[in-house]
Amino acid sequence: MSGRKDPYEGLYGLPHHVSPVHPPMPLSDRAAQFSPFAALTGFGAVITETARPTRERVELDENRKAELDRTLRELAGRAGEGVRVSVRYFRPDGRKSGGAIVTASGPVKKLDEFNRRLLLADGRAIPVDELLDLSLEAPSPQEDSK
Repeated sequence: MSGRKDPYEGLYGLPHHVSPVHPPMPLSDRAAQFSPFAALTGFGAVITETARPTRERVELDENRKAELDRTLRELAGRAGEGVRVSVRYFRPDGRKSGGAIVTASGPVKKLDEFNRRLLLADGRAIPVDELLDLSLEAPSPQEDSK
């Protein structure tokens, strides 16, 4: 140091103080004192949820609605024939506005007209009011032979 006297010079050779009353803290607890502190618990999860993308609900025009209605009536007339469908529908998000467009396909178990749901054989229930696209498929040859 340039001409200045070190104010701590007299402390350098002294032994480390050990309390006769309090036992030394374990190293694992000492390390916890210096770990990051999350002042806003759950804030990271809120940021992640906000950043999760959703789509706005798609509004169909009248022609598309009429076409879906015709296909639903055809499906209702073919109930019990092992008809397979391919559908695209809007699934609203349970946590925020918007949702996702989902594609599904499989054999139809039932068209529940009272609750306005299309029930697939695998247990999925698709709200008729959320349908964007519906196409009927012929049953596969293996299903015909059963």
